Amino acid sequence: MRDAPHGGPRIVVRRSGLHGKGVFARRAIRRGETIIEYKGERVDEAEIARRYPENRNGLNHTFVFGLSEDLNIDGGVQGNSARFINHACEPNCDTFEHKLRVYVRAARDIVAGEELFFDYAIQAGEPLTRQLKACWPCWCGSQHCRGTVLLPSPRRRARRTP
Repeated sequence: MRDAPHGGPRIVVRRSGLHGKGVFARRAIRRGETIIEYKGERVDEAEIARRYPENRNGLNHTFVFGLSEDLNIDGGVQGNSARFINHACEPNCDTFEHKLRVYVRAARDIVAGEELFFDYAIQAGEPLTRQLKACWPCWCGSQHCRGTVLLPSPRRRARRTP
């Protein structure tokens, strides 16, 4: 991570006006610039299910970033400040993977003081109902807000029989 102009980190974690803690730019960040690696313990799906059981009657929260079918990064254990980057439906950051590591980069130019966001894009694994969306809410307030951090799971294509 590069330093801010007068020393120190170029991002800072502090209280977010959107939700809990957030990550903010201490200096301008240019589009395409890698900001931070998303770090945490690497665990399988069974361990994630144990650590983060889904609450169907309340709000859910997770620091998990899925890498592959049975490999995840749990930013809640051995994680860094990247775990505090909040979700937005129209984010200023995106993520990319390289050699089974996840990085956050600027999707557009970001000004000093601006909060960083990426789209969590959590695959629901089932149809998105009103109740399910309420368990995984989004508070970004953008004009195109989905109201949830979830995405519908990709539909399987029906097999055609000859």
